[in-house]
Amino acid sequence: MNVKNTITAVLFFVTVLVAQSAYSQNNYADVKVDDLTDAQIKQLIQRAESVGYGDAQLEQMAAAQGMKAAEIQKLKLRVEKIRKEAGSSASASTNKTASGNETNGDLIQGRIYKNEHDSSSKALRTKTPEEQRNEDMASLFMDLKPKIFGAELFKNSNISFEPNLRMATPRSYVIGPDDELLVDLSGDNEASYKLKVNPEGIINLQYVGPVAVGGLSIEQAISKVKAKMAGTYPALKNGRTNLAINLGNIRSIKITLLGEVVKPGSYTLSSLSTVFNALNASGGPNSNGSFRKIQVIRGNKVVSTVDVYDFLLNGIQKNNIRLQDQDVINIPVYQSRVEMSGEVKRPALFEVLGNESLEDVIRFAGGFSDKAYTAQIKVLQNTNKERKISDIPAEKFDTYGPLNGDKYIVESILDRFENRVEIVGAVFRPGQFELDRGLTLKGLIAKADGIKEDAFLNRGYISRLNPDNSLALISFDLDKVLKGTEADVPLLREDKVTISSIFDLRDEYKVIVQGEVRAPGTFEYADNLKLEDLIQMAGGFREGATPNRIEISRRIKNSDAMSASALTAEVFNVSVDPNLKIVDTGFILKPFDVVSIRSAEGYQVQKQVKLEGEVLYPGTYTIMHKNERISDVIKRAGGLTQTAYPDGASLKRPGAEKVNPNDKNAINTKEEEDKKFLSLKRAQEVGAKDTVKAEIEQKLIQSDLVGIDLVQIIKKPQSRYDLIVEDGDVIRVPRQLQIVKVTGEVLNPNGIVYLPSKNFKQYINGAGGYTANALKKGAYIKYANGSVEAARKFLFFNNYPKVKPGAEIMVPKRAERERMTAQSWIGLGTAIASMGAIIVSLLR
Repeated sequence: MNVKNTITAVLFFVTVLVAQSAYSQNNYADVKVDDLTDAQIKQLIQRAESVGYGDAQLEQMAAAQGMKAAEIQKLKLRVEKIRKEAGSSASASTNKTASGNETNGDLIQGRIYKNEHDSSSKALRTKTPEEQRNEDMASLFMDLKPKIFGAELFKNSNISFEPNLRMATPRSYVIGPDDELLVDLSGDNEASYKLKVNPEGIINLQYVGPVAVGGLSIEQAISKVKAKMAGTYPALKNGRTNLAINLGNIRSIKITLLGEVVKPGSYTLSSLSTVFNALNASGGPNSNGSFRKIQVIRGNKVVSTVDVYDFLLNGIQKNNIRLQDQDVINIPVYQSRVEMSGEVKRPALFEVLGNESLEDVIRFAGGFSDKAYTAQIKVLQNTNKERKISDIPAEKFDTYGPLNGDKYIVESILDRFENRVEIVGAVFRPGQFELDRGLTLKGLIAKADGIKEDAFLNRGYISRLNPDNSLALISFDLDKVLKGTEADVPLLREDKVTISSIFDLRDEYKVIVQGEVRAPGTFEYADNLKLEDLIQMAGGFREGATPNRIEISRRIKNSDAMSASALTAEVFNVSVDPNLKIVDTGFILKPFDVVSIRSAEGYQVQKQVKLEGEVLYPGTYTIMHKNERISDVIKRAGGLTQTAYPDGASLKRPGAEKVNPNDKNAINTKEEEDKKFLSLKRAQEVGAKDTVKAEIEQKLIQSDLVGIDLVQIIKKPQSRYDLIVEDGDVIRVPRQLQIVKVTGEVLNPNGIVYLPSKNFKQYINGAGGYTANALKKGAYIKYANGSVEAARKFLFFNNYPKVKPGAEIMVPKRAERERMTAQSWIGLGTAIASMGAIIVSLLR
């Protein structure tokens, strides 16, 4: 077994056990899969995939979180259904297992997060695999159980309820032991005292004596101290001396939090702290604690009851009194809690009081969303024996009293219209319209600003839904309905009226013009389109076009299909005015006509050839007549020079279609060349090997060189050697050549000085001789004029061609042979043995 996979599996199941104990407070045993929406299931799948879990691991995580086996099975079916609807069932079958071949990166490499235990530290540390798994598991199912409204208030580190210690001393502040009082006299008498309140609540004033201020507010203490000091400072009575008492150092007080609190116990807080400060320090109510009836107990009496909802909903800290030493905050168990889900702005669990209604719960949830069905709300209730479902209409929202455990489901409105009709097609304003009372077909057309000019008047139709939602079609005569000669059609909800255009009911009418016009192509047909109009639309005649033999081919609609000589097209030959003047009797075209315009008889574009090299007047020459030959052109060029080498003269003929693609008389040979190249490729694919790559071979196939014998052409003009020149021909007459090239599979390919006494093999030896891979019998020679000659074999002797100046000897490479494999040898031996057995049996 793969050790890495084993370790991964062990770590995974250890993680499950650790997570089950670490997150026992998030027990999902009471989760009902039937109550979950498809959106929640999809979100659960996405979260599982984001942390590398498949469907099997998702079920294991659900079990680790305390979900019951029956609910896990329901969850599995819901997941399969959603995957099937989304078309991803194939991906679901490739789930990763805990011991899969892939190593989960999160298991090996921890994630970086901020150390939350030391808020002043900016250091980063790596989470252990167990911590990361626990966090992923908790976040995976966090939305299956609804959130308790307000639960995050006292757990959010971004919200602080710490008291402002730099504010002015509140007049209602109650003085206690260890408070430091700043007593200031101003006016006729100037004095300042910093006095500490002793455990008995007494301060000692100079010249006055002890004054008991413990348990008094600042305002009460000012009055009492002023009365005591009036005997020593008489100006206090007439206001010429003023007295001010403020706090110096603020003391600490002990507060006890009991009941359903996250972290119950005693807390040491500032004496300026309020109830919210204490709740923030203790984490607030736990999952069973009340947010509506938090009690502040002082001297065994409830002095304040705090409703956190006043702050959550309105921002008002009502009854959030300042705490005193030894105060007790009691958070009782909630009495009634309901769930609001579906199309509300703030779905959650809400705590309700006895005098509150469903209307209040909707207000707690932020009201309905924009897609909510507000006519009624479904409520799932728990009875003494079982569950039940009820529908609460909108008029009872303010009177219905919520019961503990109620789950309210606000559904979305239907994706349909109660008063919609639609019209499409040949109207000026197609679209959806309101179905007014008594609206008819004619009225809907009027709403759409009427029909277009191209509307098909003979027929239209209405798509209508039957009571069982099956489709029905109602046809009508549009022309008669509009004229009132046929009864109008009353419309119903979701009717769709279709009025076709005449262009929608036929092929698009086109005409084609080709040949000697400046812009041949396809044009839209129009009624009464004349031939001259079409020629003008195509840019007019080209130079050389003839207006006397224009051919129009027309489709045949009613041809005799049983006749062997049936017409396939009707052809007209028409002549038009060269200047396209308007005449009364022009040829009227019909849809799909094809107009072909020919060139004028005898019209020719100038054609030229080029002479290069050793002629007296090299350059470009225009062909004067169709049968002009090479000798004629050389004669016009003044003949050959004294240094010319006629044996090496060559003719390059790219082809008229390459030189002048617009030449009508050119014959296109490119297709034939492509076919040759494809044949070569096919031969190579079946196993034939050659020395030259296919790209080089293609260039050789498409070579433009033509081997000519200029010596015979000059000696015998007009003979079969004397070729007729064509447009684009290039005739090259070189100087006397003195080199012979040897290339290919020789030891030292190079150029060798030509000597008449040397033969083919001597030139090969001059290049070092053949290589080991040379195909000797395939050697050939290419002459300067472009002609090629190969070696010929006579009996057991090779007859090599004659070497001339400027020639190139080429030695190809021998094709590689495939070596016999062991299997091939076995097959060959088996075949020989079988053949021997057959021969022996025949001889017997």
